[in-house]
Amino acid sequence: MRDTTMSSAATPELAHLTLGFIPLVDAVLLIVAREQGFFAEQDLEVTLSRENAWSTLRDKVAAGLLDGAHMLAPLPLAMSLGMERAPCDTLAPATLSHNGNALVLSSRLCEQSGAALGDDPAESARALGEWRARHPDAARPRLAMVYPFSCQHFLLREWLALGGLAAGRDVDLIALPPPRMVAALREGQIDGFCVGEPWGSLAEHEGVGRLVASGAQLWPDHPEKVLGVTRSWARRYPATLGALLRALKSASDWLAETPEHRRQARDWLALPPYLDRSVSHLDSLPAGQAPICQRLYGGDLLRPDVEAMGRIAEALQRQLRDKGRSLDIRTLHECHAPVHFDAALHQ
Repeated sequence: MRDTTMSSAATPELAHLTLGFIPLVDAVLLIVAREQGFFAEQDLEVTLSRENAWSTLRDKVAAGLLDGAHMLAPLPLAMSLGMERAPCDTLAPATLSHNGNALVLSSRLCEQSGAALGDDPAESARALGEWRARHPDAARPRLAMVYPFSCQHFLLREWLALGGLAAGRDVDLIALPPPRMVAALREGQIDGFCVGEPWGSLAEHEGVGRLVASGAQLWPDHPEKVLGVTRSWARRYPATLGALLRALKSASDWLAETPEHRRQARDWLALPPYLDRSVSHLDSLPAGQAPICQRLYGGDLLRPDVEAMGRIAEALQRQLRDKGRSLDIRTLHECHAPVHFDAALHQ
């Protein structure tokens, strides 16, 4: 049973919100909260705006064109630190998912190199590295990730390093929006990618690529997506933020209740405004199956945990060091503090 006391709180300052999302399975809590009426229970009318690129979503949140968004876990901190554009103090008051990333190579490259999924992600990386060493004159494989400040980028580089490979020397890295990955692989524009679900399993389902490792293998249970809002928005609309967080908690609890709820969630994801036919190969909402082990609901998932951001912070620190800067630990803690979540849920 849901806790009906969560609705007894201050009236939201905003009656209508627009929240951005990228078409990925881990946008599911926003979609469930809207379709199952949890936003409405909190006196919120929410429009979900499908965005196709993380840079577009970032800019719209920073400019106030979106009230908040489904974001890559490193993105609020990168925005706050001004790592690609002018600094914009951004908070991550809830975590939306852990794990969920797939590393995929084209079927052709897997056949040539012998790279295949195993219990140890280093096996496939070494296979690719050995193939590259045997064919030094071959064109460098072109691999895609979704955004420079993303777990997908960091995971892809770490996986390559396990095979003695380096971006720029042995492979070329490019950024592509998640919905473009499968088509680009099919058309031969890229030779592989690291991306969140459903795009990795879809590539395998359609026979254009094969899973060779997962983010869960490389960084077990890492935060993957968060809710992102600017600090100024959170200060201006605290009751609205609290209502938003309570609705997401209700959505998480609802998903955890029964397999039927997770099948219904998959059907909502398949609606044209959301992920459409890209989830047609999924029987239900993924519930933590290996090797991807995506965690989307239940337990303490939503509550921000700065300690869980450790490997992400280390990767951002490396990028900052290359620019002669260092990570501001205070900004890290402020960005991922659980204070807003605890206030909304009275914890």
